[in-house]
Amino acid sequence: MGDTSEHTTSCLLGKSTMNDYNSQHRFDIHRDRDREIADSAEEDNNDVMMDHEEQLRMSEDDHIDEEAYESEWSEESEEDVDPVVQEDMDKFQATFKGIKDRFRLINRIGEGTFSTVYKAEDLNYDIFYNDWDLEENEKNEQFRWAAPGQKHGREALPLNRRRPKIVAIKQIYVTSSPNRILNELDLLNDLRGCVAVCPLITAYRHTDQVVAVLPYFKHTDFREYFRKMTIDDCKIYFRSLFTALAAVHERGILHRDIKPTNFLYEPSKRRGVLVDFGLAEREGTDCKPCACTQSERERARHFRNSAAHFNGPSQGYPKNDSRPSRRANRAGTRGFRAPEVLFKCTEQTTKIDIWSVGVILLTIMSKRFPFFNSADDVEAMIEIATVKGTKAMKQCALLHGTVFETNIPTIGQQGFSLEKIILWSTCRDEKDDKEGEGEGALTEDEQCAVRFLNRCLEWDPARRISAREALRHEFLRVGEASDHEMIEEDDELDMI
Repeated sequence: MGDTSEHTTSCLLGKSTMNDYNSQHRFDIHRDRDREIADSAEEDNNDVMMDHEEQLRMSEDDHIDEEAYESEWSEESEEDVDPVVQEDMDKFQATFKGIKDRFRLINRIGEGTFSTVYKAEDLNYDIFYNDWDLEENEKNEQFRWAAPGQKHGREALPLNRRRPKIVAIKQIYVTSSPNRILNELDLLNDLRGCVAVCPLITAYRHTDQVVAVLPYFKHTDFREYFRKMTIDDCKIYFRSLFTALAAVHERGILHRDIKPTNFLYEPSKRRGVLVDFGLAEREGTDCKPCACTQSERERARHFRNSAAHFNGPSQGYPKNDSRPSRRANRAGTRGFRAPEVLFKCTEQTTKIDIWSVGVILLTIMSKRFPFFNSADDVEAMIEIATVKGTKAMKQCALLHGTVFETNIPTIGQQGFSLEKIILWSTCRDEKDDKEGEGEGALTEDEQCAVRFLNRCLEWDPARRISAREALRHEFLRVGEASDHEMIEEDDELDMI
């Protein structure tokens, strides 16, 4: 397919560019503005007289900035690449026409069932209007409010020494259906501008290959920091995650694959971003009536007329089961699927994402990852039943018009409280606290977190907390006092 069709496809899929791809008008304006800033900086330097010591100090600061700049450049641009990965990148660039003229692939940073993600340098960054670049926007905001002496040192760097702009290129496998690819790009386009949600920069198509270009977010592996997280750290983490989910759910979108690797979090910046909408769908897609939407009286009547009620608990499975199989979307990652997904509910809602977030919180508080580690859906049900108890699981099954039975003797009727599970997992005991040994029972903050966790892990999705309600929960109320203090400081500055 020619370049014209590629460019057209890129625009249709939502590229945030100028009207004319080859136009240098916007780029020239940027250069003129930089020249004006430099001229104004020179005039300020002529007007403001600084003593010799201050000039020496500023020159030393500039030298330090340049050294930091060089180290950042080398860190982003040069990485050790595995020969197999390099071969894959070379093959990708050879088969996808025009990709090497737009991007320079650096390394592979992710690989999944439906796609591979590469870290790359955007070679045409200066041609486009890059409102997606949060890091650059923050720098510009800091530049606006910086002291005059600080501004001059920063703007002295030449234009051609700008740090390379890094993006993530998601190569979607050709085995993915066109509808799935279009759905992901369409949802990403709808979610533009949402806080803590990864935006779509653009997308390209060449013959049967499609790539999505996304911002690259520097983050730390979840396994490196989750055991060190305090309750205050959890509040920041989950407030950021629920902020993203609230925006996604308000648009009627189910993410379907909430897990630590799909929430890129950087502890040093205390900020995260939700990524990977490959399994996401709009609420109500391919839905059929489910018993969970019926009234309690209707469900009771339906159960009284069912074979399970007349025959009692089953002692096994029919060898040749003539009943039609129940079909429902079961997409997601094992260990993070909600009970209604496992029971094949045909009217799944955004509450399935809340359950997955609850599993993440349970993982952090228990310091066990993964917490649920099942091989299939049956094992997943048993794992949840061990925690919730068989009584709750039977009620959950009936809620969705099915039956749950198990003869495993170690699974109790009532299950275990989440507080006890957390104490056992972290090798603590309430008795130790009374005897003055060990850390003992949960602190008040931890108990608040457990109450929040119980709301997230409700087996009935109708009673499960929503993303917007979670942001108003006492556990996630952070920064209220600090915000008040900031307002007072701003008032003092205004008075000065």
